[in-house]
Amino acid sequence: MVFSQALLGAVASSAVAALTGAGYVGGGQPGVLATVDKFAFPSDSRTTLGTGLTTARFVPGGLANSGTAGYFGAGFDPPDNYSSVEKIAFADDAVSTLSAALTAARRSLAGMANSGTAGYWMGGHTSTQVTTVDKQTFSGDTIAALSTGLSAARDGMAGFANSGTAGYSAGGSGSGGPVVATVDKFAFSDDGRTTLGTGISLAMGGLAGFANSGTAGYAAGGFVGATAYDTVDKFAFSDDGRTTLGTGLSSGRTNMAAFADSGVAGYVAGGGAGVTTVDKFAFSDDSRTTLGTGLSSTRYNSAGMSDSGTL
Repeated sequence: MVFSQALLGAVASSAVAALTGAGYVGGGQPGVLATVDKFAFPSDSRTTLGTGLTTARFVPGGLANSGTAGYFGAGFDPPDNYSSVEKIAFADDAVSTLSAALTAARRSLAGMANSGTAGYWMGGHTSTQVTTVDKQTFSGDTIAALSTGLSAARDGMAGFANSGTAGYSAGGSGSGGPVVATVDKFAFSDDGRTTLGTGISLAMGGLAGFANSGTAGYAAGGFVGATAYDTVDKFAFSDDGRTTLGTGLSSGRTNMAAFADSGVAGYVAGGGAGVTTVDKFAFSDDSRTTLGTGLSSTRYNSAGMSDSGTL
C-alpha cells in the first residue's frame, strides 16, 4: 500500500494536535500569590507564566472551556473576598479580567464545566458558607446565578464534570464547620440538581477534584479535624457508583489544586502546609506516580484547570 506525502502529513499533524494541551495551577499561599504554573501535556514539563493573575488571591476556584480558555474566579486576600474572574486564553496564555463578575464575592468555592457551553462556580464562603451556584456562559462570558443551588451551604468541595452530561460537587465544610460526604449532581441539559445516594467515602473538607470526561470523576485528599487524608474516591459516570483507589495521594494533604489531561491522566498539586508535590494518576489503571518537577514554589490553597482539547 502506498501512502501519499499529504496523507502522512495529515496523520502527523493529527498526532501532534492530540498531544497538545496543558494544566494550570493559579494563585495560593504562602503569602498571597498571583503565580500561574503551566504543565505541558504529555511531557509534564513546567513553566511559569510571565504574566500571572492580575489580582493575587488564594482559595479561588478554577474551571476551563477546554480548547479555548481557562478561568480562575473569586478567592481571598484578607480582609477582602473577590468576585472577579480572570481568563487565560489557551492560544497565547494572555490573561484578562472579565467584565462580568460572580453574583457575590466569596472564597473556597469549587468549579466545573460543560466545555464549549458553560462553567459553574459552586458554593464557597462569604461571611459564612453559601449554596450559590453561578453559571458562566462561555459564548459571552456572562454570569448569572442558578435558581437551584447546592443542596446545603458549604465550601472547600471538590468539583468535577462529565462534559456534555453533568457536573458534580463533592464533600466540603457545611455551615458552622462540620464536614460532609454529600455529592450533588447538576444535569447540564436543564441544570437540575440531584444528590447521589452514595457520597464520598469519608466526610471531608478541603478536597480537590478532576475528571476523565466520559468515564469517571475523582475527589482527592481532604481533612477531618486536624487530620489530612490521602484518600482518592472515584465516581464512574456510567452509574455514579463510587470506589476508593487502592493507591491514594503520595501523602495525606488538603487544600490542593487539581487538573486533568482527559483520557490520559489526572494531577493533584501542592497542598498541605505548603509542598511542591504533583501526583499523577494514569486513567488507564489509576496508578500513581509523582512528577520529578513539581510546582515552582511550595503552595497550598491554589486552584487548577486544564486545556484537554475538545471534550
